[in-house]
Amino acid sequence: MSSEQGATEPKVFRPDRDKPDPTRPRRGLRDEDLASRETVYRSDLLAGKTLLITGGGSGMGKAAAFLAARLGANVAICGRNQEKLDQTREAILAATGVEIFTQSATIRDPEAVEALIGAVHDRFGGIDTIVNNAGGQYPQDAIDFTRKGWLAVIDTNLNGTWWVMQEAAKRWRDDGKPGNIVNIVANVERGMPQAAHTCAARAGVIYLSKTLATEWAPFDIRVNCIGPGVIETEGFVMYPEEALKRFHKANPMKMRGNAWDVAEAIAYLASPAARFINGDLLVIDGGQAQWGVIWPGGMPDYFDESGAA
Repeated sequence: MSSEQGATEPKVFRPDRDKPDPTRPRRGLRDEDLASRETVYRSDLLAGKTLLITGGGSGMGKAAAFLAARLGANVAICGRNQEKLDQTREAILAATGVEIFTQSATIRDPEAVEALIGAVHDRFGGIDTIVNNAGGQYPQDAIDFTRKGWLAVIDTNLNGTWWVMQEAAKRWRDDGKPGNIVNIVANVERGMPQAAHTCAARAGVIYLSKTLATEWAPFDIRVNCIGPGVIETEGFVMYPEEALKRFHKANPMKMRGNAWDVAEAIAYLASPAARFINGDLLVIDGGQAQWGVIWPGGMPDYFDESGAA
């Protein structure tokens, strides 16, 4: 758009990651919390089962990896940052004595996904549950998305999830073994202002999952989704402090969830107790779907009225 057409500069909501603010509080559960936090499950619930968790080096994926290891599972995690994966592996080993498998991979690349699935099969002899947790987004008004930014989020959150699902399903089909997929999505029912790219991608995954839950049932493959609401993790660094002050107001409980809330839901869907759950969406949001909406970049003045979440 030319200057004569009245172009405006896009609003920037993300803090400068190259110049982190040392005064910002650290958020998310620490390794010692993940190692000792109470769980409702018995210690051998997932014994003999193998879980592959994408995006397992931080946040909800890391919590899920800790819990799965504590419950006796074979655990494999992947992510783009090998240093984070190594730190998670060492922390789990120190806490549980369990040696998990790690491999650096980007789920956007179907060949990398194929290599990852193959490596986990080689290590553990198969996979019982895939947890598609990897993803990424950033707060911005949709009108200001660049083409590159839009494609990056769609490619990771929708296409990347699909590559993992398809590759795992082909293995299960060809081996004649049952399979289980848990996709971490989002609470998209009322839209996601300032995150339209991930809303579109996550909604696509939800309805893709519902479709595959039927199509892949003859192969004994179940597919379900978990839709977290406001879950406080280290990923909160992506959002400005002014926006974070309102996050807890978006649900009637007026609180934030944490990664353990999601990890225990993943463990449930990976357990025998969930054998008859298929094509469903488990929402963990404190009632946000009935109450409020998140503005990850900060609520615009237009909507900022007394009583509004």
